[in-house]
Amino acid sequence: MDIADKELIQRTLNNGDQRAFSQLVLRYQSPLRCCIRRWCQDEALADDLAQETFIKAYNALSTFRGDAKFSTWLYRIAFNVSMSEQRKRGLVLLTEEQEQALEAQTSKHDDVALCEDLNNAMQHLTLAQQTLIDLCLNRGFSHQEAAEITGMALGTVKSHVNRGKAKLMSLLAIWQEDAIHG
Repeated sequence: MDIADKELIQRTLNNGDQRAFSQLVLRYQSPLRCCIRRWCQDEALADDLAQETFIKAYNALSTFRGDAKFSTWLYRIAFNVSMSEQRKRGLVLLTEEQEQALEAQTSKHDDVALCEDLNNAMQHLTLAQQTLIDLCLNRGFSHQEAAEITGMALGTVKSHVNRGKAKLMSLLAIWQEDAIHG
C-alpha cells in the first residue's frame, strides 16, 4: 500500500522519520532525474542536480504549505536548481520576444532535416518549449502546475506549449509520412 505524500511529509516533519522522506525520494527520483536530464542535456550533471534538489527539498520541507501537490513543489525546486546551473554556464531561458526574434533569424537559414524520432525533433525547440512540453505532456502536469514550477505566467506557459507542439508537428510531419509510406 502506497502512503500518500502528505502522510510521508508529516512523518518526516513531526517524527524526524528519514525513512519517510526516503520513500518520497524513491517515488520521485527517477522521473525527476529524467526531467532534469532533458533540461540540462547532461546525464551526470542531471544526477547531481537531482541530488541537490532532494537536499534542498528536505531542508525546506517545513515550508511546504500543501497549496500545490508535493510533486509540483519538488519540480519547482528542481527547475530553480537547474536554471541556476544553466545561468552559471551562460545558458538562460529566453523571453518570448527574444525567442521570436531568434526563430525569425534561424528560420531563414535552417532547413530542418528529416527527424528520426521525437527526441531529435525536441532538440529543435527552445529550452522553454522543451521544458514545458516535457512537464505538461510527458510528466502530466497541468499548464497551471507548469506555471508554478517554472515561475512563468500561465499565458506564457500555454503559448510555449502550443508553439512547441506546432513546431513538433511540423518537424515530425515528414517523419510520420515516411513511417506510413516507408
